Amino acid sequence: MARRALGPATLTVVQAVTAATSGPMLVACSGGCDSLALAAGAAVVARRRGTGVRAVVVDHGLQDGSAEVASGVVAQLDRRLGVAAEVVRVQVADAGGGPEAAAREARYAALAKSARDGEEILLGHTLDDQAETVLLGLARGSGLRSLAGMPAVRGVFVRPLLGVRRDVAAACCAELELDTWTDPHNADDRFTRVRVRTKVLPVLEAELGPGVAEALARTADLARADADLLDELAAARLGPAEADGLSCAGLTDLPAALRSRVLRAWLLDQGAREVSASRLAAVAELVTDWHGQRWVDVPGVRVRRTGDQLRATTRP
Repeated sequence: MARRALGPATLTVVQAVTAATSGPMLVACSGGCDSLALAAGAAVVARRRGTGVRAVVVDHGLQDGSAEVASGVVAQLDRRLGVAAEVVRVQVADAGGGPEAAAREARYAALAKSARDGEEILLGHTLDDQAETVLLGLARGSGLRSLAGMPAVRGVFVRPLLGVRRDVAAACCAELELDTWTDPHNADDRFTRVRVRTKVLPVLEAELGPGVAEALARTADLARADADLLDELAAARLGPAEADGLSCAGLTDLPAALRSRVLRAWLLDQGAREVSASRLAAVAELVTDWHGQRWVDVPGVRVRRTGDQLRATTRP
């Protein structure tokens, strides 16, 4: 990318990347405006710092012509931004969570495998994505953790643009005259997230006034701080895995919010694959309202109470 004065949108992206990163970067780039803007910002930051930047384009193979799209993104990253990039092809196997979840799992695994020691893996989620995630969590009624949205940092994964609107990313690409690719799935209203993006959020903005997306993103920040604290307290209460099961005696007097987190963490440690609110409530009743129930089935485990102990056995 030729050195020239940065436009206002590009400057916003560069500032966001600068604030969120500190070392060499690996950018996950689909060719959409969000990830292309992120790659452009990372290229500027890497040049200023004298650190490395690379990109990976994951080809899920779910659409006709995906290989050609991926190779075109790689060529543009190299030619226009000076970012070395490669295509990584993955096999998407739906294990029951739906095609979107399966594609995401395959993508994250490929990115983690592609990263070199010390590289931060940059993801292009924006403030709009965060707002959509919070609304989806509200619709599911799945609790505080789902309202916490996406964290800015989780391990090696970093989301520098969570405070940047999607239209700023699009303006950045326009300023740099980058050719963006639009995933057809992003316009397919069979997907719930697409309907939230194209119908629900615009209605909220029209009826409640501007700033709804920003308010939802702030809600995520506040919810995450509370959820993180409760999870830390639950982990301290749970302690090391108990070979003989989980004692009910120390759980009955806990506040419900903390008890449910202790039980959820224990279930996941025992091999549960998914812990819904209704299953968690049933397990909690083994502690607080024990009257001889036989067991509670949670995906992956069966939970029984024997005396004062909860015990979990693996289920296929």
